[in-house]
Amino acid sequence: MATNELKQLWKSGKAAVNGWLAIPSGFSAEVMARCGWDSVTVDMQHGVQDYMSMVWCFQAMGREPVTPMVRVPWNEPGIIGKALDGGAYGIICPMVNTKAEAEALVSYCRYPPKGARSNGPIRAGSYGSAGEYQRTANDEILVIPMIETKEAVENIEAILDVPGIDAIYVGPSDLAFSLGLTPKLDSEEPQVLAIYEMLLAACKKRGIYAGIHCGSAAYAARAIKMGFRLTTIANDSGLMAKAATEAVAAVWKEVGEFRKA
Repeated sequence: MATNELKQLWKSGKAAVNGWLAIPSGFSAEVMARCGWDSVTVDMQHGVQDYMSMVWCFQAMGREPVTPMVRVPWNEPGIIGKALDGGAYGIICPMVNTKAEAEALVSYCRYPPKGARSNGPIRAGSYGSAGEYQRTANDEILVIPMIETKEAVENIEAILDVPGIDAIYVGPSDLAFSLGLTPKLDSEEPQVLAIYEMLLAACKKRGIYAGIHCGSAAYAARAIKMGFRLTTIANDSGLMAKAATEAVAAVWKEVGEFRKA
């Protein structure tokens, strides 16, 4: 397995900006991969993606220097194994709330003796000699549980102490939901910001990296300054809609006519 460049970037002390693919299109993925992201994640949970569209996206991004990752729909071995066999270098897994769930996630991502992943890297291992991928996969694949509930925050010490966890990924909307707040990205709630600081401190103490989903470039930059090492900005469909809306509005502004989008 080739070196995971995102992992190397983190080890060098640098942060990364992550793209997010909701659109099930190889062409869209190819365009996104050329935009300067350090990594690009196919969203199989809330994006309009399935397994085959994930593979198409990976194929389209293959020539670009981005680390391909997947947010799987759930913490279960079937889809996690298939995502890795399809070429994912990192698994972002939603709703990991306990030590036991974190242990299960690691097990699904690692080959024996460190886990229970089944052998059969149909794409991921097809470009080298037999066994080459398996020799390094356990060291290169990133295991990233999402921390997005009050329960997960309360169990963060136990989750981070699970061997094999490389990073965490904060889901701000679900976290806010679980705290009785309005679900949104780019939170300014003091309660939420205090949780971010606590999570960052817990990660730093263990040499684990923290990521977060952001709604804007400004908040992503702020998150990096706070100590997050992976920041995602919206997704491909959201960025497209924003750019298109602004372009249309700019036309009518220049003409001197107001039209509501």
